Amino acid sequence: MGNCVTKSKKSTAEIVPHQDQSSSAAVRFFGSAKPIPETIVPNPDSSSAVRLFGSAKPTPETIVPNPDSSSAVRLFGSASGINTAYVRLTLLHKSINHRFTASVADTPILEIGGERISGNRDFLLQCIETKFPHPPLKPAAAASSDKTTPLPVRATVLQHKSMVWHVDRMVRWSEDLASRGGKKKGNGIVGVDPTVGTPRMEVRKFGRSYSHLLEMMLEHAQMEEKILFPILDVDDPAICKAANEEHARDLPIMNGIKEDIKSIGVLDHCSPSYHEAFSNLSKRLKSLQEHCKQHFVEEEKQLLPFMEAAELSKEQQRKLLERCMNVMQGTHSHLINFLLEGLLPSEAMQYLDLICMCSNNEQLLSMLDISK
Repeated sequence: MGNCVTKSKKSTAEIVPHQDQSSSAAVRFFGSAKPIPETIVPNPDSSSAVRLFGSAKPTPETIVPNPDSSSAVRLFGSASGINTAYVRLTLLHKSINHRFTASVADTPILEIGGERISGNRDFLLQCIETKFPHPPLKPAAAASSDKTTPLPVRATVLQHKSMVWHVDRMVRWSEDLASRGGKKKGNGIVGVDPTVGTPRMEVRKFGRSYSHLLEMMLEHAQMEEKILFPILDVDDPAICKAANEEHARDLPIMNGIKEDIKSIGVLDHCSPSYHEAFSNLSKRLKSLQEHCKQHFVEEEKQLLPFMEAAELSKEQQRKLLERCMNVMQGTHSHLINFLLEGLLPSEAMQYLDLICMCSNNEQLLSMLDISK
């Protein structure tokens, strides 16, 4: 997918729809279902947000450039370990120039300016915070908000953010495919990008990405309907009626898009019907995009605040959060990195914190896929 020290060659799958609003360079975390040793991080000075990508055939080390970093930083640790993930996300959040080397050690080792530091996650994060205080890991305003926001609501809002990011990406990707489809050149080749393969190969990748998104959205809806909404319905049975109706409204749209992608996959990419099909698909995705954003905003402003009024104790919140994660275990066991891809590093760490509140270690390992 390119090299961090050369010009980035991104497929349209990697287009970032928006930039981070809290820092000069947005940084996102991404990996395969089974995290791998290496990362490719485009130049953080580029106009696009920076994300952490995995490659199918990793090399021994990864360099993440940041010319503003004054000390050479290296990180050694398990590429599939949650503690290493925390440290890597912290370094990315702070845009720190660092080199990551995968090892079999469970405990990450951080090297700053030739000095090696080892310890638990909190100790390493504090060392990074002390050496590189800006931007802070958790702004004071966010820390204050976290104290009052119920745990299940935090998880729900972070899932919303990830899904919106992925929907935005699918819309832009579909628009790009539509613009390249159905236009014959002199040699008969139509907009083929060697970094993503033939048009049919790219459509398969597009379909696979949408299937991941669809699976996550369906499980998220089930989580709300089975776990969160019943808590609110106890006092007011009508309070969640509109949200449930919107879930039912959007389901045919989401499934219809999946079928449309399958139909496009068998079309001749040089034909006018290919361009027309992708144009229509783009319109349906935009409609889904609008519905999702409106639905999530309404939930976060008109529905989820009532969860705080339920006055759940911290232990009740933790148990409710664990039940939410139980419902999401299917996607989290193989799509956790897909979810994290749609979050900023600081948000990804918040979500990992929530997952780690689960008391069932076997479930925790399954969701994070760090035992395989």
